[in-house]
Amino acid sequence: MKRILFQGDSITDAGRSREALPESNAGFGAGYPNLVAARILGDHLGNKYNIINRGISGNRVVDLYARWKIDCLNLKPDVLSILIGVNDTWHEKHNHNGVELDRYELIYDMLLAWTRKVLPRCKLVLMEPFVLQPEGGAVAPDWLDEIAARGAIVAKLAKKYKAVFIPCQKILSDAAAKAGAPELILRDGVHPTLMGHQVLADAWLKYAGKFI
Repeated sequence: MKRILFQGDSITDAGRSREALPESNAGFGAGYPNLVAARILGDHLGNKYNIINRGISGNRVVDLYARWKIDCLNLKPDVLSILIGVNDTWHEKHNHNGVELDRYELIYDMLLAWTRKVLPRCKLVLMEPFVLQPEGGAVAPDWLDEIAARGAIVAKLAKKYKAVFIPCQKILSDAAAKAGAPELILRDGVHPTLMGHQVLADAWLKYAGKFI
């Protein structure tokens, strides 16, 4: 049985269950991990895949690192998907408790190195942090360059660790342009709508589908 683990913040969490057992294939929440799981499990009936969501709302990369052993390494995933970074900016802008770019790269690198050491055969999927700017949303103009810099860091780390990189920013920006309004994709500029989660799920299956 192949185990797929989703890690991240509220975008990944999306209301997932804290009670669901790792082997239950349930409690994925209402976001893109649920949509990806539905597609994989529906296409491969039987006990071929075990899918787990361990996203936690509000997490920064340092929070992810702090819980990495119990919420990742101990679960021994065959495929690991990570989306982290927007809170590292958001928390700084709102309460001066963010994670600077250099420390974001350092901790993310440490996290991936640790994973490679303990789980050398695990396939890595790194999702680019993203934002949009709907009118009245949470995202101020001074976020944009920093989020782009975080995305560049993730792309760099993906290359270093031979991971799949998903260019979420461009994918969601293109989707917003097609939809005609950014709030149709990211309701507050950060959190996806159902449509936005479907766009992310489709992108995940496109870029990481070779691991399925």
